[in-house]
Amino acid sequence: MVYTFLLTLLVVDGLILTAVVLLQAGQGGGLASLGGGTTDLVMGGRQAVTILHKTSWISGGLFMFLAVLLSITASRGRTGESEVQRRLRQQVPAQQQVPAAPLQTAPITGTTGTTGTTGAAPAPAPAPAPVPPPKP
Repeated sequence: MVYTFLLTLLVVDGLILTAVVLLQAGQGGGLASLGGGTTDLVMGGRQAVTILHKTSWISGGLFMFLAVLLSITASRGRTGESEVQRRLRQQVPAQQQVPAAPLQTAPITGTTGTTGTTGAAPAPAPAPAPVPPPKP
């Protein structure tokens, strides 16, 4: 519940921060100052601190504080087990309870008569005769 509340505050603060930064007028800094030294005079000097400037600093600081607080809350409040992991752990014992079918090592041989009964198994085949070595 605390996690959801903090996440909601973070999203609202992010929206406020976005709006405040977009409402501020540019000061001609960044790439605009590459044209020469007179851009500061044309664009104006250092402006007075406005309410938008203060609001952007406050909401930016609040955003970072909420992000750190949210990460701490998320790491302490959970055991690290997701719903998928919990379901997988429940399925493993269920699969182990089913007895495994025995492996069949010899093939089933025999013929089926017309009545559907299995005939007797044939005798095992004799071992093959050894191959004589080739003559030179």
